[in-house]
Amino acid sequence: MKLSLITVTYNSELFLSHCIDSVLCQSYQDIEYIIVDGNSNDNTMAVIKSYHDKLSKYISEPDKGIYDAINKGIGLATGDIIGILNSDDFFADADVVTRVVKVFLKEPSVDAIYSDVVFVDRSDSKTIKRYYSSKRFKPWMFKYGIQPAHTSFYARKEVFEKYGCYRIDFKIAGDFELLLRFMLTHSLKYRYVMDVWVKMRVGGISTSGIKSILCLNNEIVEACRLNNVYTNKVMVYSKYLFKWWGFIRK
Repeated sequence: MKLSLITVTYNSELFLSHCIDSVLCQSYQDIEYIIVDGNSNDNTMAVIKSYHDKLSKYISEPDKGIYDAINKGIGLATGDIIGILNSDDFFADADVVTRVVKVFLKEPSVDAIYSDVVFVDRSDSKTIKRYYSSKRFKPWMFKYGIQPAHTSFYARKEVFEKYGCYRIDFKIAGDFELLLRFMLTHSLKYRYVMDVWVKMRVGGISTSGIKSILCLNNEIVEACRLNNVYTNKVMVYSKYLFKWWGFIRK
C-alpha cells in the first residue's frame, strides 16, 4: 500500500530540513513524498534541491494560497492513502507511517483515520507546550469550531476523488471545511487512533495573532453555512472553553 505524503512550503527554510528528515527516516518504505513550493524567495528551494534524489516529486510555482498548493499535491499523488505534513512540523518517531498504514490494511472499510498531536516550542522541539487530543471529538462539535487534528488526518485517495479537495477561497479554515464536509456532511467512515503521529511547532498560520484568530473563526462560521450546519459566532468562540478543559485533562 502506497502512502502519498504532501508538504507545502513558502519561505520555509528554517525548519524544512527537520520536516524532510523525519519523513526520510520512516521505517515504512512505500512513501511517495511530494513537496509543493509557492515560489519561495528565501533558501527554501535550495533546501528542497539538496534532497532532490530522495524526493518523489517537487514543484515550485506561484499559487493561490496554502490550500491551492495542497490541492496541487493531491493532484500529483498516486498513493492509496494521502496525508499532509506541514513544513514546520515533523513525525513523532520513525514508525508513524508504518502504524498509519497498518490501520488501513487491518480495516479496509475505514475511509479515514486521525490521532493526536503534540505542540512543541518553536525554537526547542524537545520542549512540549501542550497536547492536543482528538479522543473526545464527535461530529456535532464542528458547529462549535472544534475539529480533529488536521495534520494527523489520513484518508484514502478515493475520498478526495469522490468528495473534492480543499476550497481555495479559505485562507486559514480550509482544513476545517474539508474535515466537516468529509466527516459530517458525507458521513465517511473514520476512526480515531490513540497515538501521537506529529509534533507541531507553535506559531503556525492559524495561531499567529488576533487577526488570524478572527479570520479563522469567521471562516469556520462560513464553512458551516456552506455545509448547512447551523452555528453562530457565540457558539464558535465558546470552543476556547472546551479547548482549555481539554488541555488540562490530558
